[in-house]
Amino acid sequence: MSVISSYTPRRGRNVELVLLIAAVAIVMLAYVNVGLATSGTVPPALLALGGGYLGVAVAFHLVLRWRASYADPLMLPIVTLLNGLGLVMLHRLDLASDRSITEGVALRQLMWSALAVAIAAVVLVLLRDHRILRRYTYLAGAIGFFLLVLPLFPVIGTSIYGSRIWIQIGPFSFQPGELAKIALAIFFAGYLVQTRDALSVAGRKVLGLTLPRARDLGPILVAWLASLAVLVFERDLGSSLLFFGLFVAMLYVATERVSWIAIGLTLFGIGAYTAYLIFGHVQTRVLLWLDTFSPEALAASDQLAKGLMGMASGGMFGTGLGRGRPDITYFAESDFIIPSFGEEIGLIGLFAIVVLYGLLVERGLRTSLGTRDGFGKLLAAGLSFSLALQCFVVVGGVTRVIPLTGLTMPFLSSGGSSLLANWTLVAILLRISDHARRPLPEASGPSPVAEARTEVVKVR
Repeated sequence: MSVISSYTPRRGRNVELVLLIAAVAIVMLAYVNVGLATSGTVPPALLALGGGYLGVAVAFHLVLRWRASYADPLMLPIVTLLNGLGLVMLHRLDLASDRSITEGVALRQLMWSALAVAIAAVVLVLLRDHRILRRYTYLAGAIGFFLLVLPLFPVIGTSIYGSRIWIQIGPFSFQPGELAKIALAIFFAGYLVQTRDALSVAGRKVLGLTLPRARDLGPILVAWLASLAVLVFERDLGSSLLFFGLFVAMLYVATERVSWIAIGLTLFGIGAYTAYLIFGHVQTRVLLWLDTFSPEALAASDQLAKGLMGMASGGMFGTGLGRGRPDITYFAESDFIIPSFGEEIGLIGLFAIVVLYGLLVERGLRTSLGTRDGFGKLLAAGLSFSLALQCFVVVGGVTRVIPLTGLTMPFLSSGGSSLLANWTLVAILLRISDHARRPLPEASGPSPVAEARTEVVKVR
């Protein structure tokens, strides 16, 4: 019998580089299709834009080789492809709206993309170990709640289309709630690691569910009341749902008790029904959801109806990039960018985009499973779930699965604050995955972990 005790997993950086080149090639092909469909010519700046976008992606790849060589090799290509496809669609909408290059949304989004990648690279360089974040559990919680209530401050807080979720400083506007979800995920992960033993204690059994003790219901009630406060004062249904759903999901991961999910869904149902009875804008969104094409709903807003008709005109294969009319729908570049894609690349293309998001979330959850510390497991799971929930809420809203919430699609929709937050989120996931996949240092004697990694080969 011979024993092989040194096992080094593949880093996957070369695979990542090949996938990055393929992702940028797909983006450039889509960009050429838009040019040929709208003007009949290949865009003159194709090589410059393609080379610049590839350069930014490769620069981040080199940072991974330097600081996180064992990080997951699929996350960066997926995010690069999604971000690039978003830029292509925004450019296409600029052409449809007769906006010049300097005044268009696509150029501004490209600048935000470069800044977001740079900030994500800085996060990777400075954050050498994700476990350092646990030291700042309560500081992260304070920052997260401060960012949530920041739009309520006078002077800088501003209300846009009924929702007070923006701050305005001079010519610049920002949505602090995007960064709040990262800070709150860090807070929830640190808090639940400390208290999960108490929260896991069984209480009474009701209808087959083992409920927690009454005195342990405090955290979820506080999160519920805070999410209701966001809904009441900021009129932001999307952030309220994301905030409360994130906490319930992380609570379930920490305790593995289904009863917390049941309690969370019950509280969410009570809060949603209460909001429906009190707030007129919630009643309007429910009307648009249940009876989109009724005269009453169309008189309130025909945005959802136009988005649905646009996707219907695209059919299975779409009209082709540059050959549809997605600009007819209001906010096609932000809230309704999914119907824009659905019209021009069809149901099959839209499914491909959803699969990319599914792969990204799967890699995040895989990272959570492979991480050796409890804080990292909860943080990776929380960040992955927040991304999944946001995608479900957006796609579900524009397809009438649930009422519209006003959230934007990560990496695809226009918006600098969303790009900055989601690239930072991916950087943290990459840091955690590097720790999860990195082999343990050789110890002087055998350890349970080393023995688990030992492969025994029988030789006759």
